Amino acid sequence: MGSRVTRLFRNFNIENRAHREISKTKSKAAPRHSAPIGIPQEDIAEEINKKNDSLLSMLKDVYVESKDPVPQDEALPEVKKVEEETQQRALKHSLPSAPYGFCDITVVPKGKISLVEALTALNNHKLLPKTWTPEKLAEEYSLDPKDAKALTEFFFPFDVIIIPPKTEETKRIDS
Repeated sequence: MGSRVTRLFRNFNIENRAHREISKTKSKAAPRHSAPIGIPQEDIAEEINKKNDSLLSMLKDVYVESKDPVPQDEALPEVKKVEEETQQRALKHSLPSAPYGFCDITVVPKGKISLVEALTALNNHKLLPKTWTPEKLAEEYSLDPKDAKALTEFFFPFDVIIIPPKTEETKRIDS
């Protein structure tokens, strides 16, 4: 209902208002900046296109020689680190035929781990924590030892924790 009222006021007498705006006199454009009084325009164009021999001779004296900088010893460990990260390793575990594209991955960069490998490693660590220590996981999957330790410490994909309700009034689903 409100849109009808606003449309009524918006379209009221629209033709007369449009004709009134069109018939108004247009304001004049601002005047152009005039050229300096003492110099004619032809002299300025001539000065721009004229060659200056003294400037040209100075430009010919300039010689630029560039060379690539020699890598310093400090930069070399970074290069080695990048090369190590780009090295690939074959997958240790994979799904037989995943319908959602998990099997598309065939190689993983060193220092990384696939989802299937992470789940397998966490399961092995949970079942046999003395055998599958973080150090052994790091060695097996080419991981950084601190990353393997963090993986075993902070990720628990198979733990289900049921938090009891605070009061008796809250509904609880029993399985």
